[in-house]
Amino acid sequence: MIKTLKNLPFTLTTVVGLSLASSAMAEDSPVRWRMQSWFPSAAPHAGSSGADIGTKLERLSGGTFRVQFYEPGALIPPSQCLEAVGRGSVQACWGTPAYWYGDEPALSLYSSAPFGMDWPGLMAWFYHGGGQEMFDELYARHNVKSMPCGGMIPEASGWFRQEVNTIEDFQGMRMRFLGLGALVLEKIGVSTMLLPGGELYAALERGVIDATEFAAPSVDKALGLNEVASYYYFPGWHQPATLYDFMMNLDEWNALSDQQQAMVEYVCGDNVRDAIALGESLQAGVLQEFEAKGVQVREWSPEVLDGLEAAWEEVAAEESAKDEDFATVWASMKSFQEEYQSWVNVGYLDR
Repeated sequence: MIKTLKNLPFTLTTVVGLSLASSAMAEDSPVRWRMQSWFPSAAPHAGSSGADIGTKLERLSGGTFRVQFYEPGALIPPSQCLEAVGRGSVQACWGTPAYWYGDEPALSLYSSAPFGMDWPGLMAWFYHGGGQEMFDELYARHNVKSMPCGGMIPEASGWFRQEVNTIEDFQGMRMRFLGLGALVLEKIGVSTMLLPGGELYAALERGVIDATEFAAPSVDKALGLNEVASYYYFPGWHQPATLYDFMMNLDEWNALSDQQQAMVEYVCGDNVRDAIALGESLQAGVLQEFEAKGVQVREWSPEVLDGLEAAWEEVAAEESAKDEDFATVWASMKSFQEEYQSWVNVGYLDR
């Protein structure tokens, strides 16, 4: 099993100064965009980072660049975002590439690659290992320009109503799961479904599902999942790093001036920094709170993780055989991860 990097302080070049000449700003046309979100603004990280985009752009532009955040379903069903942004029904959407598995399976790898890289590795591959070029090409097919604009630190593996000790214990389970990890669980006998975060509490309470994953502890706390499930498992093998992206209509993006495009890029870089720093700062305290309330915080055994990783390798091979783009992105990511791991093994303490 691939050793993962833990507790690495993450820094990203962000806004330290962006000088905008007043005469040049005066030449830019005001921008007024509507942005449909997958996540409610009250959701830590997932939603709040999206809401921050408009706030930061308005401040940086002196009020000439405004992006209005809309709660899930306020404009369109979030599941229609890729198509709607591409045709210009809305100028932008806020979400994560994992949601577009049905349209572009390869995009799922950018935010839900099981046993993949953590944030430093993912960003190194994205910006310096060829990941961005493939990302841009996949979205451009739908007349969309997108970029990383937030993120989730390693997620929890999930909340379970009963103890799970072996791979066999998963068989027959009903579980809410997102992305490629769902295909892995189906390999070992789990019936998976995708439910919105707001429905998870009731689904667990009523026994509609036996388990669920959603996000990191601070986000799961906001949903109250600790009140309806007792066993909380780690690590989040299915999403070591979750990329959130700012999807924009490609024509609208191209119509922006160089300075306006630079503002978007700087704001998104700043958003990633904020999301990762905030996320890392919150989780220990939340876990302590959970344990004080009786939650059983557990770690998967090496045997369970080995079984899950073996199932993932089967899924990755099958998906690569079905989709050429998936095969290309996965080969690039896997090659980079293997090389990167050789540096991690000697460069960082194993904690």
